Amino acid sequence: MSAPATVREALIVEAVGEVAKLIQSVEALAPLLNQCCLALEQASTRLSDELSGLQRRTAALAESSKSQTVKYIVARAGDAAARSIEAQSRAMAEAARVAFGTELGARLQTTLQPLLEPRERRWVRWLTHAAAALAGAAAAWTWLSALDCADSAHRGLTMRS
Repeated sequence: MSAPATVREALIVEAVGEVAKLIQSVEALAPLLNQCCLALEQASTRLSDELSGLQRRTAALAESSKSQTVKYIVARAGDAAARSIEAQSRAMAEAARVAFGTELGARLQTTLQPLLEPRERRWVRWLTHAAAALAGAAAAWTWLSALDCADSAHRGLTMRS
């Protein structure tokens, strides 16, 4: 080919040369793009496999967490129930102790009151009991003596007849 005669021709020749280089570069990129696509497909397959493994592990972890949470809740509920039962038992025992103590306390107070009085007052009570017993004995002796006299007088009258 002859040399370009005008600037325009020179620019066209240079542009054609640039386009030829560009075409060669694009043709060289095609195998590289094919390799990149293949590598991306392989990476996508590996990621899918790893993702399914991750999903299985996540599901197993969630199930394990649920199981442990349920066990924890059951244990804490059992502890709370035991504490509640203990508190109720103590409250019932205290209520029974108070009720029994009040009832028994009043009865014991009246029963033990004479024993708790001072000694000098105890002798007054015993002296009162002794005086009542002596008075009863004297009355009984008097009555029996009167009966004996009346019986003797009655026997004397019946023997004479």
